[in-house]
Formats: sequence, C-alpha cells, structure tokens
Amino acid sequence: MRLALQEARTALHLGEVPVGAVLVAGGEVVASGFNQPIHQVDPTAHAEIVALRGAARALDNYRLTGSTLYVTVEPCLMCVGALVHARVGTVVYGAAEPKGGAIRSLLRVEDLALNHRFDVVEGILEADCRQLIQDFFKARRETG
Repeated sequence: MRLALQEARTALHLGEVPVGAVLVAGGEVVASGFNQPIHQVDPTAHAEIVALRGAARALDNYRLTGSTLYVTVEPCLMCVGALVHARVGTVVYGAAEPKGGAIRSLLRVEDLALNHRFDVVEGILEADCRQLIQDFFKARRETG
C-alpha cells in the first residue's frame, strides 16, 4: 500500500485526484498506476485501470487470476467491473469512498450476481490514504 500511496502522490503533483494502485502477481509488483484522466484526456484513466492495463501487457494476458490490487481509495463501479473481467484475486484498499465506492460503500460487490468474485481487504493504511484525498479536496475548495 505504501507503493500505491507513492503513486497517489504522483497524481497529486500533476493536479489529478490522488489515487494510486499497484498490482502484484506471484509476489512481484507487475504494474502500477495513478489517476490521470485529465492528462490522458480519458475518463477511464483511473489508477486501477492504468495498473490493470500495465499488468496485462507485462504478463501478456488479460486474465490476472490470483493477482492482488492495492489501491488507496475504494474502487468505483467502472473499476470494479474491470477487476471482475480481469479475474483479479484480491483487492486491498485504504480509504472508503462513500460517494462512489462500489465494493462496500454504495454497493456491496459480494451482493452482486457477478461471474467472478474477488477477496476484499479494507482499511490498510486507511488514515494515510484518507488524509491524502481529504487534503486534496480541501485545497480545491479553498482555491475555488
């Protein structure tokens, strides 16, 4: 999760919402990503999607079975869909996202009739992850 936080700080320095993700497979970091929809002019360029794309290329396989994704903020519905399609084994996230989180906040992924399920670990380095995102939005509100 510390590596995901580093990725989130990269997004922060670029003026993007500070979310970072790291995908691990076979005990090795395979790919990482940070939010970059503004710079990529791509609404799908969330940290999770960037990491999934990088991992699929690195492993030469769109199925990431048994992998673990570490992400600083609870994934949105789009990202949960991508995680299901990629067959990620475990999702570990730091801070809940009450307005858009689709694992436990707005939706409970385990309640959905999906063709793949992944394990969930929540609250890892939660305070650090939450503080980074809260500070970002507080600064945004102050500067208008």
